[in-house]
Amino acid sequence: MSSTAALIAALKQEMKSAGVTYAGLAQRLGMAESSVKRMLAKGEMPLSRLDAICAALKIDFADLARTVADARPLLVEMTLEQEKAVVADNKLLLTAICVLSQWTLEQIVRYYRMTEAETIARLVKLDHLGIIELRPLNRYRLKLAKTFRWRPHGPVMRFFREHALLDYFSGGFDHDDESLLMVHGSISKSLAPSFVERLQRVAQDFAQAHHADQKLAPQHREGYTLLLAMRSWDFEGFEALRR
Repeated sequence: MSSTAALIAALKQEMKSAGVTYAGLAQRLGMAESSVKRMLAKGEMPLSRLDAICAALKIDFADLARTVADARPLLVEMTLEQEKAVVADNKLLLTAICVLSQWTLEQIVRYYRMTEAETIARLVKLDHLGIIELRPLNRYRLKLAKTFRWRPHGPVMRFFREHALLDYFSGGFDHDDESLLMVHGSISKSLAPSFVERLQRVAQDFAQAHHADQKLAPQHREGYTLLLAMRSWDFEGFEALRR
């Protein structure tokens, strides 16, 4: 569906919700009812005509466009080209990670050595890549689904495997608010997906807690990274000991 067709479909829904008939719209526009029906049935029309219909229905065109944008399917995974672009610039990668956590422009600039202009430039780049929709006052809408994940063998995960994984596991995990668990066992393959689903729920709970606690003052929040994983694996160093 083209963007104009999507706008017309949303406009029809607004008419239905408001109880406006084709005859009523035709009267407001000074047109014949048959012409209005034909115009809306085509699924294509100049934006100026769409704007005129919005005005007749007392609907803000920008609000209508935003409704259409919000209804578009969210990305569960970036394309290879999107990830390549993100990982090619450290500051862009950092900004992408921040927007995944719904950080504001002010939070990013306060926490990292990036100027406001640098950060806005990265937000614009993420908008062009289709990862966010940049809005007035440098606010944005994330275009990634809650189930979003980096490509398993893509550029971003490769970057983290090469540059961040050892740094993460070099910590002691010895504080009361830290934990490192490694559990090995043999279970049926049919049962494994249920554990993956539970891990995903834990990740979503963590993300929701993060969003809820953004209202707290910075001194009452601490940065944590939750790493959850499950895969069919045996340590390579033990392979020689297997029967």
